[in-house]
Amino acid sequence: MATLGDIGVAAGINLLSAFVFLLAFAILRLQPFNDRVYFPKWYLKGLRSSPSRSGTFVKKFVNLDFRSYLRFLNWMPEALKMPELELIDHAGLDSAVYLRIYLIGLKIFVPITFLAWAVLVPVNYTNKTLELQLKNVTSSDIDKLSISNVPDGSDRFWTHIVMAYAFTFWTCYVLLKEYEKVANMRLQFLVSEKRRPDQFTVLVRNVPPDSDESVSETVEHFFLVNHPDTYLTHQVVCNANKLAKLVKKRKSKQNWLDYYQLKYSRNNAKRPIMKTGFLGLWGKKVDAIDHHITEIKKLSDEIAEERERVLKDPKSIMPAAFVSFKSRWGAAVCAQTQQSRNPTLWLTDWAPEPRDVYWQNLSIPYVSIAVRRLIMAVAFFFLTFFFIIPIASVQALATIEGLEKAAPFLKALIEIPFIKSVIQGFLPGIVLKLFLIFLPTILMIMSKFEGFTSISSLERRSATRYYLFNLVNVFLGSVIAGSALDQLNTFLKQSANEIPKTIGVAVPMRATFFITYIMVDGWAGIAAEILMLKPLIIYHLKNTFLVKTEKDREEAMNPGSLSFNVGEPRIQLYFLLGMVYATVTPVLLPFIVVFFGLAYVVFRHQIINVYNQEYESAAAFWPDVHGRIIIALLVSHVALIGLLSTKHLAQAAPLLITLAVLTIWFYRFCKARYEPAFVRYPLQEAVMKDTLERARDSNFNLKPYLQNAYIHPVFKEEDDDEEEEVVKLENESVLVPTKRQSRRNTPVPSKMSGASSQSLPEAVPEHSVP
Repeated sequence: MATLGDIGVAAGINLLSAFVFLLAFAILRLQPFNDRVYFPKWYLKGLRSSPSRSGTFVKKFVNLDFRSYLRFLNWMPEALKMPELELIDHAGLDSAVYLRIYLIGLKIFVPITFLAWAVLVPVNYTNKTLELQLKNVTSSDIDKLSISNVPDGSDRFWTHIVMAYAFTFWTCYVLLKEYEKVANMRLQFLVSEKRRPDQFTVLVRNVPPDSDESVSETVEHFFLVNHPDTYLTHQVVCNANKLAKLVKKRKSKQNWLDYYQLKYSRNNAKRPIMKTGFLGLWGKKVDAIDHHITEIKKLSDEIAEERERVLKDPKSIMPAAFVSFKSRWGAAVCAQTQQSRNPTLWLTDWAPEPRDVYWQNLSIPYVSIAVRRLIMAVAFFFLTFFFIIPIASVQALATIEGLEKAAPFLKALIEIPFIKSVIQGFLPGIVLKLFLIFLPTILMIMSKFEGFTSISSLERRSATRYYLFNLVNVFLGSVIAGSALDQLNTFLKQSANEIPKTIGVAVPMRATFFITYIMVDGWAGIAAEILMLKPLIIYHLKNTFLVKTEKDREEAMNPGSLSFNVGEPRIQLYFLLGMVYATVTPVLLPFIVVFFGLAYVVFRHQIINVYNQEYESAAAFWPDVHGRIIIALLVSHVALIGLLSTKHLAQAAPLLITLAVLTIWFYRFCKARYEPAFVRYPLQEAVMKDTLERARDSNFNLKPYLQNAYIHPVFKEEDDDEEEEVVKLENESVLVPTKRQSRRNTPVPSKMSGASSQSLPEAVPEHSVP
């Protein structure tokens, strides 16, 4: 078991590594040739230009102003200067609210840490239980600061129960204020933000098939009949996935062509040669430039052919459409009401903003989504519970005892005090982190298979599963593998009624592992985040071999956006650890406070200067954040109930069960009071926004603004002449297109002429828009 000295050594090493990362960042960000890596957001907004330095050739690449190096930490106060309102305008509400998660961590755990260290640590430490009573169970110095050191049946446990109530009430108070604050921020943001297509648009799915009409005709007629005063236009959804793959492949070939042309321009003596086999490792040798020109020409022909097929083949049109309305009120009414007596048809929901649409999944038939999600639920179950086996096995090897057993010849080296401290302070956390490297990618693939139609919903689903995985494998799995399984021999040698007692004492002993994990993943991981070593290398490689124009340079320095599906579950793990160990092992709390403080400053800097959010959901993820912190509270209550039951304090269980019930009631209250603001758009707000907009800009023509907003991006990349053909809408027809006998005399105005639809002798041809 790790001692306080071992933890001190590990903390020192992690602090040193974090300082090295921060120092390296401070030096690299000052160099002129790295400016686009560490401040790309300002370049993409057109508010920053490359630093020009006169003088020697060296000055163009290296900052020789040594005074600037003395202020290497000035980025920290700079990151904190921007007010929140300005931050929202600069980076969006999603980014500003994401930062508030770290701020909540500080608001919750700073007071809890002071209170726990002032009350619980003295209560725990002034006992000799572990020394006198449980010599057969391995313990450490840290365990003496935990609840394990309090003797069974002691009245001191009432202090822990009172503190559990205090911590829970304080956490709920902070959560209530934050939920109210974020809900108001969301409504204010929706009222004050500029006009966007998604404010007027609804995604309609499961359009019923009609043998007499096309999908486009059916959609138009349905909304002319049922929303005659507010319906404006629509875009049917097409399956352009194959076309998108071809365009992506052509872009990749174009990048290679640019690389070889740039290479040839620098050395005209020899044309570049390549092999046509796998990864260029074997195959026929050909002229690289001519080969890629030929391949691009071939792909362009395939793209034109596939594009023509998508536009003309009725089978490529999906039973879904983006329907736009004349007002926000009209869109809100449609999005938040049932459209048909059959609740499985004409399903409506708010359309994601165009940047947020995940186009590949729009081609998935709606009827298959339930089956897909069932399959992924089963797959996730097996992934979660089978993944615990390799984690437990490898973590068992990542201990002093495990290494000595697996490699006896290393025993002399391992027993060196410094090496022993490094192993106990680093190895278990690093092993666990390595196991989790590919997990976010796997979970995102599973979410995509389920058929979600927006990037934000994909990330939220992936984040939910990542959180559940962390709860089962990282938290519960590490506790079980690190205590009960390691002491299996002890269990087998003692009577059955002693086993619960040993488990109750051993669970808080796993705090040592989580402290090392916080230092490795939290402290050093956050410091490595700001260094951005991977983007730095990729940018310079692209800038050297691929960049020919300013547009190429912008693509090379594009930093991407905050990965909510990775970052938020990671934060929630620290909330979980803090809540569970606040009353059990308070020594862990300062490490969590340091994490939240450092992470808040680092990510504020990154959001201001680096990350360029690819969508805006107006903080739609906040109910998930709130719910997961509540889950952390409930887990802490259950853990304390189980622990005290082994301490001969059964009379405490009703009090803690009452506390859990009150927490659940609080969650239900917040859900009913604030969650509707994140799910529905109030009609009152919609009317106010529409009225203000009409007063300010009464002559704005909304139809051209919305008409092409939801065209598949692959078509927007084509030439202007071709695009004109693509965006032909059915609203060019004078009459409502229909073939159905039952609708030939439907007295509904046409969306163009305003006249009633008369009997049509012939069908109007379809011109669907992807």
